This record gives sequence, structure tokens and C-alpha cells, in this order.
Amino acid sequence: MSQTIKNISVTYDAINPSNTFTNGDILHGRVTVELAKDAKIDTLFIKFKGKANVRWSERHGKTTVVYHDKEKYFKSEQFFIREQKDNGKFYDFGAVLLKNEAGQPYCDVVAPGTHVYPFTFQLPQQNLPASFKGAWGYVSYFLEVKLSRSMRLSSKATAEIRYIPKPDMTIPNLMTPQYGTKEKGMKVFTSGNVSFTIHTERMGYYLGEGIKVVAEVQNNSSRALKPKYCLYAKHSFFARHKRRLRTNEIIKEEGEPIAPSTNQTITKVLTMPASLDLSILNCRILKVEYRLKFYLDVPYASDPEIKFPIVILPLTPAIQQAAPSASAIGFDGYWNPGEAGWNSTPYTAPPPPAYESYALYPPLPNYPGKS
Repeated sequence: MSQTIKNISVTYDAINPSNTFTNGDILHGRVTVELAKDAKIDTLFIKFKGKANVRWSERHGKTTVVYHDKEKYFKSEQFFIREQKDNGKFYDFGAVLLKNEAGQPYCDVVAPGTHVYPFTFQLPQQNLPASFKGAWGYVSYFLEVKLSRSMRLSSKATAEIRYIPKPDMTIPNLMTPQYGTKEKGMKVFTSGNVSFTIHTERMGYYLGEGIKVVAEVQNNSSRALKPKYCLYAKHSFFARHKRRLRTNEIIKEEGEPIAPSTNQTITKVLTMPASLDLSILNCRILKVEYRLKFYLDVPYASDPEIKFPIVILPLTPAIQQAAPSASAIGFDGYWNPGEAGWNSTPYTAPPPPAYESYALYPPLPNYPGKS
């Protein structure tokens, strides 16, 4: 920070106890500039942006290859102070020029002291990917303020927004029960066979909810077999036709052994942590997915298993209020579903494909991991 610009910051008002925002919410904030002496400001503006980014590097012999991609969702700019031409007119940057409480443009010569510049944005109405930070990528929504002066380094400040979309109930089979059957013949150290049928109430669960798993096991083998459960996360990152995969076990539990030559129905409720990342299935360059795996622990042999996809939804939508019109708030600079405002064309989400088309991937070479 320069001797003239003592401090610059951007803050915003929370609209709920969790300090999250969702589709269509109104965001009120302010830029605060503290000056040590008079300053001539060329431009002072605020951006509101949403984007996803992935990046990782790999060694191939003596060469390091960087894989990178990004996806932009929206960008909106509002100017408090904008550079003027010699004739006194403003350069047209295609963004809104805000005015002070008196309805006049802000003065570009600013006196010493603390100055506050309020702003308002509206989030897009579409369902966008939830805020996320992973090993090789992120989805981020943030405010960025920039102050520029002639022949000086620009001063900047940022503030991140936590975005939680409304539950996407259009995902195919989201609330449909899931069923699976498996049978395995035993060899070598164990004789006989085992079969089981698994079902869950549905594929979609709200954050923190319990996942009820019912298993009907026919243990016609010569050994007692222990049922085991695992809920794990899959984070997939895509760039240049390659995928980087990271898996992480969230819950791992087991039941009582099932005796040989017996049939048994067992029920288990897995309670997911409230801090889990939400599923992300609508981003081109990264995915956040979950799998529920049920298997029988067979000594000295491969374990028969069944896997189900699990979709983690927001527990409840963030406070949903009818969004007032731009004119009612006094600003015309935020996005409106019927107008261009974030960019020259508003972001439009494509219709959702079948879950299998964006949630399940064929195994890729050089990236071993759980499916």
C-alpha cells in the first residue's frame, strides 16, 4: 500500500447465520478507502466474478507438463470513479457508473480520511456449481476492488463469497430407490457361495442426513463373513483431455459377522458429516461425486461388492427471498434474467443430462483409483 492510500477493503452484509448466498440473492456491500492525503483517482471499480479453475503438473522424463483449464460463470463491474476524456465525458467501458447519495458522480479528487462507497449485486438465477476448494482445482465466487492512479501501482482488495446453490431436483433418479444384487462362488480356502441384495431409499441426500442401507445376505459358504460399508468422495479434475482423480474415504463402518449357512437381513444407517462438500455435477472441468460401497470381507479372496452413486444436496436452500427489481434498489448494474448484464450475453446453464453421462467415467490409463 502506498503512502497516500493507507488502506482499501471490500466487505459485504451477511443475509443468514451461515453467511452463504444462493441463486438470485441480493448482495449489499461497500468499498472502504482510507487516504493519508489528497489523491487524484483515475478509476475505482468493483467486480463480482464466478469461475472454476483447475491446474496440475506432471513429470514426463525431463519434461514438466502443466495441465490447466478454466470455466467462467459471470462477471459484472460497477464503477465509482471512471477516467474522463479531455472533453469531460467518461470513457465508455460498458459498465455501470454509480452515483453518490445526492445522485451525483463521485468526485475523482478525494480528500484525506476514510471514504465508503456502497454497491449492490444480484447473483444469477441459474444453478451454478457450489463453492469448492480441492487439491487441483476450485470453484470461487468473489468481489474484487481496484483503485488506479496515474503513474502509480494499482491498489486492490478481494472478498470471497460462499455460494450454495438451491437443490437441483432435476437430476435423473435423484429420489428413486437404488437396488443391486451380487453373487460370488468361493474357491481355495472357502467353499460354497454367497449372494446379497442391497437397497437404499434414494440416490439424493441432504447434507447431514442418514443413509439407510438394507442388505439381504445369503451366506452359503463355510466361513463367517463380515459386512462392511464405505462412503467415499471422488474429486475429478479435467484439462487437455486428461483427468486427475483423488478419492477420500468419508465413512467406514462394519457390521456383525454373518454365520455360515445362514440368511440374514441387516440394516445400517450411515450418518454423513455436516461439513461435506456438496456434489458438483454441472461443471465441465471438475466433479465432486460420492460413492456408497457395500461389501463382504472374504478372507484370502476378493471381496464381492456393490457401489451406488450418492448425491449430496444442500440441507436447506439459503434464505430465499423474492428479489426486488433493480430500480427498486436504486441500481441498474446487476444481472436481470431478461437482459444482458453479467457479460454481453447472460450465462445459460444447459439442460441436465442423465446422471450416468456426467457422474460416471470409464477408467482412464495412468490414473488408478476407485471408481
